[in-house]
Amino acid sequence: MSAPAQNLAPPKDDPIPAAELAKYNGSDPSKPIYVAIKGKVYDVSPKREMYGPGAGYNIFAGKDASRGLGMSSLKEEDAIADISGLDEAQHKTLDQWEGFFAQRYNIVGKVVP
Repeated sequence: MSAPAQNLAPPKDDPIPAAELAKYNGSDPSKPIYVAIKGKVYDVSPKREMYGPGAGYNIFAGKDASRGLGMSSLKEEDAIADISGLDEAQHKTLDQWEGFFAQRYNIVGKVVP
């Protein structure tokens, strides 16, 4: 596990439509890679080897992957924003992921419909 980043920028709350977020899935090497958790969009580009095409966590790139993270699932159908139905333990897991991301990646915006 990587150590917390020391040089994070102040969080941004720029609106990012979900359709726009999808363009930041790592398929275009000239664009950053974004992953959203509970509506907050994180720039995970510094870990392209983990979130880029063919990488283990690429399933989360370009989308709000809250449900999948809470469920500890790498299934395509679970990599969605809807967290309804998660149990208490899964909500705790999701909160832990959110804390992990917040300490390591810049928040570049928030997902909007």
